[in-house]
Amino acid sequence: MDVDTRLLRYFIAVAEEGNLTRAAARLFVSQPALTKQIKQLEARLEIQLFVRSRAGMALTAPGRVLAERVPSLLAGWDQLLVESRGTASQEARVLRVGFVASAANEATTQIIAAFNRRRPGWRVDMRQAAWSNPSAGLVAGKVDAALVRLPFPGQDTLRVEVLFTEPRWVALPTTHRLATRDEISVRDLWDEPFVAAPPEAGWSRDYWLASDERDGRPVRIGAVTDQPDDWLSAIANGYGIAFAPESSARFYARPGVTYRPVTDISPSQVGVAWPPAADSNPVVQDFVRCCLHSRPPRHDGATG
Repeated sequence: MDVDTRLLRYFIAVAEEGNLTRAAARLFVSQPALTKQIKQLEARLEIQLFVRSRAGMALTAPGRVLAERVPSLLAGWDQLLVESRGTASQEARVLRVGFVASAANEATTQIIAAFNRRRPGWRVDMRQAAWSNPSAGLVAGKVDAALVRLPFPGQDTLRVEVLFTEPRWVALPTTHRLATRDEISVRDLWDEPFVAAPPEAGWSRDYWLASDERDGRPVRIGAVTDQPDDWLSAIANGYGIAFAPESSARFYARPGVTYRPVTDISPSQVGVAWPPAADSNPVVQDFVRCCLHSRPPRHDGATG
């Protein structure tokens, strides 16, 4: 019998939360999907793991035994993946770097050039991630380091250094009634439909919808996209607007889409992230140093 480690991660989330709704939110999956996965695990093990009631999900005696052992099993498996993938990268002399959207903007090429000077013979393999994967593959152990937009789910388990801060602007259809303004108040956008990342992006999605900066007003979702091209098309076609970093006006310029500054909204941060296990990896640490040395000068009021 083979058990997917994903099922075990779902099991632990439910066991720790004691509630399907909270566990689903923590895992960024729907409650019906989570229920199906738990039933699948029970069927594979041929064991009832939970007693279900209105009060929540209580572990059975076999479930408690599994809950005691699974965390160390998963930690060992994760460490094994990091070490084996890291060894493969070392042998190939390739550093795998995940990134989301425009990575570190114009500083990205400077970072890679500085790393190549520091590590002759090494190559940086840049791997772009979808918005539903805001850690750019780092949480899953698929990359050695990542250039990310903060905040993102799972960052509390990683090492993160802020590289720079930039304002959040808004991307609108060029025909939008507000597109001719020099700048737009965030309050004028509260009732607009938004183009959003998939729910799997977790509270990274909420951040780019400014969910916490709406004075309690709900978000209207006009479209859901997972890639820059689809995002731009949805905006240009009038399905919604979207908050975006100021640099999007340079990196994602497109006919039919207009970018404007937004007032009274917090800025965005770009950072470099790596797993704690890579603290002792000299190659990853060289890359982090190159990121820190290549970050742009701070502007007044910026942090990081």
